[in-house]
Amino acid sequence: MTGRSLARSAAAAVGLLVALGGLTACDPLESDMSAQPPAVEAGEASAQLDGLTVAEWAPMTGYSRDRFGEGWQSQGDSCDTRERVLQRDGQGVVVGDGCRVTAGTWFSVYDGVTLTDPGEVDIDHVVPLANAWRTGAAAWTDEQRRAFANDLQRPQLIAVSSTSNRSKGDQDPSQWKPPRQEYWCTYAQSWIAVKAHWGLSVTADEKAALTEMLGTCS
Repeated sequence: MTGRSLARSAAAAVGLLVALGGLTACDPLESDMSAQPPAVEAGEASAQLDGLTVAEWAPMTGYSRDRFGEGWQSQGDSCDTRERVLQRDGQGVVVGDGCRVTAGTWFSVYDGVTLTDPGEVDIDHVVPLANAWRTGAAAWTDEQRRAFANDLQRPQLIAVSSTSNRSKGDQDPSQWKPPRQEYWCTYAQSWIAVKAHWGLSVTADEKAALTEMLGTCS
């Protein structure tokens, strides 16, 4: 059986399950899920970038992932933050019991990969938690850090391929940029918008890299 035939068979199987009532198909454009928060325009992003404090990284003393909350936060209706982002960023998303996303299609804007297995999709923190710790979050309360890690109001969370997310790690734009250069403009705008809202600083190298990326905006 060809890959195309397999895909058709899988889609048919999902459709059958939906028809039988065991799963729910959720189209983010027609549900109560809002679209991904937009990044600011290039001109505004440039002004926001100029307003950010430039400083060296603070030490990682005391950092752990748990300081930003243990796992994803509940978002109501048995859904957590990961499941909300999967529903928001995917197409033809199928949701089973307990808000578990079981199928759908996700386009990873970082590397241009289209994914159909939710297990291969990571939810990336555009500004990584460790970077936030180094640039101001160490002084926050645990409640503030948890809100940052689950922020659905800013362009801070995005569904991407696990490969690209793990390649990025906790690196800033001076160390890692999305392989798809077409996304550099939006990535820089999103990064800046998040840092501006949360009052985080940038390093000199980070600012230079963000300025370069904003230069790709049309």
